[in-house]
Amino acid sequence: MINQEYLNMLSNKNIIRILSEYATGRGKEIGYENVFDFSLGNPSVPAPQSFTDTSIRLLQTKSPMTLHGYSPTLGIPEVKEKVAASLNRRFDMKYTGNHIFPTSGAAGAIAHAIRAVTKPGDEVLVFAPYFPEYNPYINGSGAKIKVVPADFENFQINFDAAEEALTENVAAVLINSPNNPSGILYGEDTLEKLAALLTKKSEQFGHNVFLISDEPYREIVFDGKEAPYVAKYYPHTLTCYSFSKSLSVPGERIGYVAVNPVCEHAEELVPMMGQISRGIGHNCPSSLIMLAMAETCDDTADLSVYETNMNLLYDTFKELGFTVVRPGGTFYIMPKALEEDSVEFCKKALKYDIVFVPADNFGAPGYFRVAYCLDTDKVRRSLPRIREFVRKEYPNAGH
Repeated sequence: MINQEYLNMLSNKNIIRILSEYATGRGKEIGYENVFDFSLGNPSVPAPQSFTDTSIRLLQTKSPMTLHGYSPTLGIPEVKEKVAASLNRRFDMKYTGNHIFPTSGAAGAIAHAIRAVTKPGDEVLVFAPYFPEYNPYINGSGAKIKVVPADFENFQINFDAAEEALTENVAAVLINSPNNPSGILYGEDTLEKLAALLTKKSEQFGHNVFLISDEPYREIVFDGKEAPYVAKYYPHTLTCYSFSKSLSVPGERIGYVAVNPVCEHAEELVPMMGQISRGIGHNCPSSLIMLAMAETCDDTADLSVYETNMNLLYDTFKELGFTVVRPGGTFYIMPKALEEDSVEFCKKALKYDIVFVPADNFGAPGYFRVAYCLDTDKVRRSLPRIREFVRKEYPNAGH
């Protein structure tokens, strides 16, 4: 007998992937350059030359066993040490290699982190708007997702609702800043307030509530700012990271969990994740990619294109009368649709070969997500089409 749970999931496929596949098919009909596909958050800039050069050098100089053999269960020690040193240097932390667990991207990192600090039946709190794949990440672990409603005014944490939702059954809180889908950045005030709430509730419950910080967009921050490093604000933090965005290598599937050295059970959590790997198969990332990442983990691709694209779209949405919060980072923006039903709004956009993603599954009904990780030229070419769409379909909008 097949697994009914996964069979049921076939009728609830990832809307982002569905729309991306539609855009690809439409592109075969009219040329992909004529489809304005804002569906999938696939980084659009090249990897830094340092990553390419390092990969080539490793292939030319290292033995096949070093490059292509199984990596150790807990990761290559020299890689872990270099990642720890980078985090310490950049964020004034005190990691050692023993606090770093390399993973197959941020998804693998979150899968390990959740299982390390929850047991089946526990609740994991997330704040809307949130990445919809958190549902299978959490529910697949045996824990239960619990969603705090969004503050639609600014997409910061709705603290009144959060305090009410943070009951004794909550073992962990999962946050994402800068945020997919809203692009919002949690500032120091927000993180200090969250840390105070978690500390208060931990004392009240008699057990620590863990904080899992999903940070793949940490380096994509606008207006000359930097993203505060979440683990500095709360000791019991597991940081989940991916180099998919910073190095622009999403297909290489490389990331890590960093366990705060002052976290409860800090010395046991990484070895525990090695055991978790045995059960979920997210084990032993590519040796070659780990080694290349370790030598370039302080580098980034040219991420400035995303701020350029954001400003072009933000200004256009404002001009056309959309309610929209200006992103502080990522390559996403999430305006409010011009009708109550965001699914219908996005369907109408398809008539103009504009692919937007309704944000209902992100915990933001009535909104839509725009992933602007495209060439800036294509973003500029999309603007007249967006104006045409809005003016023809919504002639009474405030534009």
